[in-house]
Amino acid sequence: MAGFSAQPGDALAARAAIDRSAAAGRGGSIGLVLVVAGCLIGAAAGVVLLGRDHPEPYILIFLAALATIGVFSLFALASGILQLASPQAGNPLVRAIVDGAFDGVVVTDGDSRVIYANAAYLDLIGASGPQDARPVERVFIGDADASEAIFRLLKAAREGKRLQEEVRVGPSQGRPARWLRLKIRPLGAGRRGGLTVWSLTDVTRDRERQENVFQELQHAIDYLDHAPAGFFSADASGAIVYLNATLANWVEQDLASVASGGLKLADLVSGDGAALLTTLRAPAGEVKTEVLDLDLKTRSGRPLPARLLHKVAFGADGAPGPSRTLVLNRARDDGSDPQRAAQVRFMRFFHHTPMAIATIDRDGGIVRTNALFARLFQGLIAGGRERSIRAIVAERDWPALEAAIGQAAQGKGDIAPVDALLAGDGERFGRFYVTAIAEQDRDQEAAIVYALETTEQRALESRLQQQQKMDLVSHLAGGMAHDFNNMLNAIILANDFLLNAHKPTDPSFNDIMEIRQSANRAASLVRHLVAFSRKQTLRPQVLDLAEVLNDLSLVLRRLIGEKIALKVVHGRDLWPVKADLLQFEQVITNLAVNARDAMPDGGQLELRSMNVSAQDCTRYRAKGMPAADYVLVEIADTGSGIPEAIHDKIFVPFFTTKDVGKGTGLGLSTVYGIVKQTGGFVYFDTAESKGTTFRIFLPRHVPNAQEIVASLAPAEAPVVAGVLDAAERVRRAATADLTGEGTILLVEDEEGLRALNARGLTSRGYTVLQAGNGVEAIAVLEKSDGKIDLVVSDVVMPEMDGPTLLRELRKRNPGLKIIFVSGYAEDAFQKHLPADGQQFDFLAKPFTLKQLVAKVKETMAA
Repeated sequence: MAGFSAQPGDALAARAAIDRSAAAGRGGSIGLVLVVAGCLIGAAAGVVLLGRDHPEPYILIFLAALATIGVFSLFALASGILQLASPQAGNPLVRAIVDGAFDGVVVTDGDSRVIYANAAYLDLIGASGPQDARPVERVFIGDADASEAIFRLLKAAREGKRLQEEVRVGPSQGRPARWLRLKIRPLGAGRRGGLTVWSLTDVTRDRERQENVFQELQHAIDYLDHAPAGFFSADASGAIVYLNATLANWVEQDLASVASGGLKLADLVSGDGAALLTTLRAPAGEVKTEVLDLDLKTRSGRPLPARLLHKVAFGADGAPGPSRTLVLNRARDDGSDPQRAAQVRFMRFFHHTPMAIATIDRDGGIVRTNALFARLFQGLIAGGRERSIRAIVAERDWPALEAAIGQAAQGKGDIAPVDALLAGDGERFGRFYVTAIAEQDRDQEAAIVYALETTEQRALESRLQQQQKMDLVSHLAGGMAHDFNNMLNAIILANDFLLNAHKPTDPSFNDIMEIRQSANRAASLVRHLVAFSRKQTLRPQVLDLAEVLNDLSLVLRRLIGEKIALKVVHGRDLWPVKADLLQFEQVITNLAVNARDAMPDGGQLELRSMNVSAQDCTRYRAKGMPAADYVLVEIADTGSGIPEAIHDKIFVPFFTTKDVGKGTGLGLSTVYGIVKQTGGFVYFDTAESKGTTFRIFLPRHVPNAQEIVASLAPAEAPVVAGVLDAAERVRRAATADLTGEGTILLVEDEEGLRALNARGLTSRGYTVLQAGNGVEAIAVLEKSDGKIDLVVSDVVMPEMDGPTLLRELRKRNPGLKIIFVSGYAEDAFQKHLPADGQQFDFLAKPFTLKQLVAKVKETMAA
């Protein structure tokens, strides 16, 4: 029965080659019926013979036995132990279809015995007849590839899964090598002895057709790859999806980078040329082709002039599909075509100029652009089907640009540039220069538009103007503070002399004390001005802002009152900062007071602190703040907010919105000055009736080696002992002997102040020599033959200032002790000192007589 071939109409195709499933579906056995009948007749005869006299018990026993058998039979049927045979083993239509199928079908049981096989299966395995039907795993037992595939299929069947595989079967029984598709499907999965259905299909012809198509495709790709022109395809996002070998060789790219999806248009096209390829637009359903002369770039960075025939098909929704771009190499020039060389030079200049250029028609439609124009305005001109310069400019500035285009269309020259707000999200600005095209040179174009984006320039100009204004005010405030400090110093010293001359019982003593208090209040205002001018003396130390804010919150709760809830939230593991503790507390206090005044009916004040890494700086859009690591302190309130009209004025000294007598206008200017002098930045966000948030960014402090060593050293004394020592120092200062002896050279350009200082020092036992400036001080020193123990000098003086005087004095007497007194910060003039580091002491103006003589005695004793 070898060579089964299931053909339509063949009688053999209508029958199964082997079918052992019929035995399992027969309707019963006549022999079994005869045995049961014989048992019943024998039982009846026994009853007649044994129970002739009294047959009732035997009949009852017989009936009971029959009833018991019947009940057990019912239970056996219900539980499936017994089954009633079906009069029809299967659907004849299904059986006919399977018997005559072109695919080989075989059914095996759990022991791999063939239960059913159609004729096609026997033909595929080369069986000589039904008696030669073997399970699939035995048919291909000698073929390694087939055996591995069959093992995977059987494993899937045991797990109750369907699976199919295609496998190449080697030549056997005179047949050439074939490709077979093997399918397996388990029946009765989970039951012991379940059946398995195999399906075998000869797919050799399909495989041959696929291989032929693949070979043809390989030939086509080979032809395209080695064509004398380059070719690439890019999707709408700019990713290169195909690159032929010719172009890859020109640009020195590896074709593997295309397969991995790592090559972009920007890697292939020089400068901003990629934007020209991705901004191409056409109506939905149409195909657009552009001829572009651009520079490609090689992997080594060399430019490669090329002409691109760029073709893009647009879908029904207007979305661009992948491009088809032919590339012609224009670098191969033997010098015989000067016009071609000129074209290459011009297009290179046109696309690489740092100015965006476009030609437009009378209605503002964009005819052609250079690469920079396409990149700058890509998001604005890429959204619509028609490219128009009107889509670039905001509606409010379009009339001015439209008028300039109209003048150019009329052939006019000397058209004024147009500054305009660009359309789209965010604030972007541009300057447009419009030039007419000569009438004889016009095609579609009516004008040339040159554009420059001025967003950064405007922002820089705005910041510069604001900084210049603040610097001017700061310089003015610093100068005023210096002059005020000199005047206040004279008032305070004169007041000290009056206090020394009058007893508390004197009627004028209270008036003298009032003068002193007023002078102290004036000195406090001057300190605010100095803080704003960033010329105060800071004593920076390493701070943990979480501890500082926790300690300060106790004071703030009393300061803001019971109507306002205070909430303090700290980030984890705050970085250290280096700042003056008292000045930082002043910053927070000033902001808290402003927040309190903005919430007269109550609200919430929240202090937040967190680390801000250099990567996170952009989230805050802080203009002028370089990317670095900062510790951010936010002071947020739920008050009335700051009106937009005064946003630019809130840091200006003496500007206030409070009622007369309720504010000096120096609170926020002090905040600004202290934060800036510390090296930080301060910004604010506000909305009227919703509240204000001030953000203070302080630079992260990274300790140097000396600071790390110092932090590891044991503490000299516990905190409590330090507090007691401080109290002891205060007590001793109150009873200290401030008299002394020695010769002091006093250098001060303010004659009245110099006289008061000299009088005070003389009253304490010192010999005082006076000079009005540095030049006089040198002369006095030379006349005294160097017999001077200490120099007390102002910093800002005519002819010779303090730092210059210091250098000259040290040349003559290297060990001479010097105290500088100034209304400016110590740091303000320290930078003018020699690099070798001159030692000096410092006393800030205004000072009292007691502070002056105490500093003098301390310096002379050192």
